[in-house]
Amino acid sequence: MPSALAEAEATAGAAPSHAVSGRPGRRAERGFALLAIAPAALLVLCLMLVPMAGALGISFFKTDGVTASFVGLANYAQLLSDPLVGAVLLVNLQFLIAVPLVLTAATLVAVLLYEKVLGWRAFRIIFFIPSVLSTAVIGLMFKSTFAFDGPINKLVIAAGGAPVSFFSTPTLAIAVIILALVWSGFGYGALIVLAGLSAIEPQIYEAAELDGAGWWQKLFHITLPQIRRVLLFVSVINVIYTFTSLFGFVYVMTAGGPGYSTTTLDYLIYQKAFSSADMGSGSALAILVFLLIGVLTVLQALVSRERRPSNG
Repeated sequence: MPSALAEAEATAGAAPSHAVSGRPGRRAERGFALLAIAPAALLVLCLMLVPMAGALGISFFKTDGVTASFVGLANYAQLLSDPLVGAVLLVNLQFLIAVPLVLTAATLVAVLLYEKVLGWRAFRIIFFIPSVLSTAVIGLMFKSTFAFDGPINKLVIAAGGAPVSFFSTPTLAIAVIILALVWSGFGYGALIVLAGLSAIEPQIYEAAELDGAGWWQKLFHITLPQIRRVLLFVSVINVIYTFTSLFGFVYVMTAGGPGYSTTTLDYLIYQKAFSSADMGSGSALAILVFLLIGVLTVLQALVSRERRPSNG
């Protein structure tokens, strides 16, 4: 006992000198960490911030890429009063239907993979494959699948029905794009949820099983409450995705039609900047979408912020 006490005192007495001698080591580690992230930071600066600043500058001009005239905030005022922008925003809101679908599919798949069902290793790879495919490839796959002479309509004809023109009806066209969104996004969401599940203490499930809890009871009373912050994160990134990354799906499958019924904000930016040769208006719309994403990100931070227990 005295020897243990003496050892503890010796360790405590040596701690300050160790901490002092360790400070240069920490500084060296921080310096190395900053040096390691410098190339990535420079890449972000060149590929994101510089073009963003350029778009902000162009948004104050009326330009077709050749000639330009300064118009100040006229492009922003025109966009905010344009009924087409409001209609396209409503189209984007319709695509938000995909968010709860992705969240539900990702959660169920992640829970099954976490419980290591038969063949879970192969399923983990299969479910993630759509996440590494480009939106253009996925769009072509779904366009050919739901084409008038595609396999879906062949099944309809074989069942005695009439072929359906999916991409000529606004509601059906939106439904096909939403289906493509869910298929391409639930695998990535499942991996994020699976990471959240791995942080849950196994003893909680063991105690619940001893109390006679079934699979559904453990899911709703243990799993979902424990990963609610992860689910919130997955839902927010999918909301942001519907406002920024649908261009490939829309361009390949519907080209925004019929009419503007499937035109999204990012596709409208492309149309204004390049199809209509109005780069100033397109850049202004891109800045407005960027601000919208910023608002969504701030809301996510406010909602997901942990409530710290009071010391009193």
